[in-house]
Amino acid sequence: MNNTTSKTIDLYFMDARSKLIDIAAFMDRVDRGDETDDFRYRAFMDALTCLNERNRAESVLLAFSDPTDEPINRAGTISACGAWPDKASR
Repeated sequence: MNNTTSKTIDLYFMDARSKLIDIAAFMDRVDRGDETDDFRYRAFMDALTCLNERNRAESVLLAFSDPTDEPINRAGTISACGAWPDKASR
């Protein structure tokens, strides 16, 4: 193990570990609430598969993004929902 890798692990491991536990808890709550058919959860599950790709952060961001090129006239909701509804239904 080189010195740079060791420092990266030292700096970020506990934070990443905590986030992974949070993700597991979120998934458990969704399962218990029987909400796995929600488009946001489906998009979330699709985004998890991006962790196996080379550019993970970019791939995860794109998994949640609006894939269309044409702007809409106005937003249909009051706030953002964090996932593109039509994308998760593929």
